[in-house]
Amino acid sequence: MTPKPETTAAKALNSLHGKGGMPLIIAIIAPLLGGVLLVWQAWTLADVLGRAIEMGEPASALLPAIGLILGLLLLRAGLGALGEQAGIAAAEAIKLHLRTTLFSHMLARSPRAAGRAGSGAAASAIVDQVEALDGYFARYLPAALQAALLPLIFGAIILPLDWVAGVLFLVTAPLIPLFMALVGWGAQVATDRQARALSHLSARFSDRLRGLLTLKLFGREDAETAGVVEASEALRRRTLGVLRIAFLSSAVLEFFAALGVAGIALYVGLTFIDFLHLRTSPLTLQLGMFLLLMAPEVYNPLRLLAAHYHDRATAKAGLLEIERQLGALPAAPAPLADIASRPGAAIDLALSNVTLRTPDRLRAVLHDAKLAVSAGQHVALLGPSGSGKSTVLEALVGLRDHEGVLTLDGRPLADWPETELRARTFLLAQKPRLVHASIAHNIGLARPGASRVEIERAADQAAVSGFAAALPDGLDTLIGEDGVGLSGGQAQRVALARLFLRDAGLILLDEPTAHLEASLEDEIMAAIRRYAEGRTLVVATHSLAVASRMDKAWRIAGGTLLETPLPARKRGVA
Repeated sequence: MTPKPETTAAKALNSLHGKGGMPLIIAIIAPLLGGVLLVWQAWTLADVLGRAIEMGEPASALLPAIGLILGLLLLRAGLGALGEQAGIAAAEAIKLHLRTTLFSHMLARSPRAAGRAGSGAAASAIVDQVEALDGYFARYLPAALQAALLPLIFGAIILPLDWVAGVLFLVTAPLIPLFMALVGWGAQVATDRQARALSHLSARFSDRLRGLLTLKLFGREDAETAGVVEASEALRRRTLGVLRIAFLSSAVLEFFAALGVAGIALYVGLTFIDFLHLRTSPLTLQLGMFLLLMAPEVYNPLRLLAAHYHDRATAKAGLLEIERQLGALPAAPAPLADIASRPGAAIDLALSNVTLRTPDRLRAVLHDAKLAVSAGQHVALLGPSGSGKSTVLEALVGLRDHEGVLTLDGRPLADWPETELRARTFLLAQKPRLVHASIAHNIGLARPGASRVEIERAADQAAVSGFAAALPDGLDTLIGEDGVGLSGGQAQRVALARLFLRDAGLILLDEPTAHLEASLEDEIMAAIRRYAEGRTLVVATHSLAVASRMDKAWRIAGGTLLETPLPARKRGVA
């Protein structure tokens, strides 16, 4: 039987309690201690009023008790501030843990994994939906425990003193959470819809922002702006719906709390004027004042719970949306691979009856492929655009699911630890990622801690230094996301320079000379061949000129992989 989403979200919330640590314990205990001190303070104040009014004691005799009242008031204020700050600290710790866990598991998964959430939806889940947990841990959880314990404690203290007031408190107080729960069911449904609307809006805005240039070129900016406005309006309406239900729950609480306080006041007043005779002994002024002082305080924890009741619905909706977008919540952060290069020998690879499919698994890109590349061999993978060359390279480093047997150095790919696989292989994608930083920083991403001399040497080998020297700040020139500010060939060379900072045993290059002139292509390929001596090199290309420099070549055609002879006059040319 599949558990209900609400049950799953409740279990997920409970599993996060331990991540709050000592601050969460303090946030829960401090208000409870404050409630105990409240009883002491109310009794002392009632005693002072009784002694002053009934017994006529002078102010000097009452000063110690008044000083005690002030001291208790300050102590309660200190406990309240301590509990509030501890709740905030606990919530921040839990949110940091959850964001770290979610992000690390996203990094641990293949970027080509089926069902992976879009960037906008994933960002909304990790940023916005995790933020929705703040109110639950900082305010709702302490308030819920206060509402569960303090009215019972107050009622148990009052019951021996006056059974009528005690029974009235113990009967009316549980009615408030009951009716709040009935209202809360509607609030949960509305909050779930709001969370989905927020994720939809975030994903839509992020996707449209990334495709802004395309939308502008096709004159779709007005239509997409109207769509975003419409989605924003839908989110606004859902938010107002949640607020209406939240205000309704507060109204229910205030109604029953007002009835309870009025009942106590009526009972005390009628008893004092000798209209009610429910007690066996006279009601003293001290006890009457104590009951009147405690009446609103019995319901105050419930008021506090009502004020933060929607935080629970918001947190559950946030967790449900996170699970919709990113899957079940992991228990701990995933261990991330240290991809710093490690010296290692050349790696041989072999494919036996390997089938690669598109992400929707409806079409086979490669069917029952067989391939063997010896350690240190340089081979080319030929085929037209869209034939599956990039898919094969990504499969060799575990970024694509495969059927059949794929081994590196005689070990199945699944048996390779992530750290070792990333350290001993290097993949240059067809569209490498460049970040908004300097050219030197983009090259240095390949090996954290690389010296400036090593980065400059890598830039020389990839023919980056030539065009960088003409830029205002040389290698320190800032470039935009995806290489904005550079031509396609320049961006390709910056990404290729990362190769020369690594000491990988298996080098996989996807169209490394795309966008380059013939003369520069010869220079770059010569540098790559020299650097790859003693390493295994696989180059995916549609260029026969590039393939002719390799030792062997295979061609992908119609989903099959076949060895292809190279022109004898070009084979092995550096």
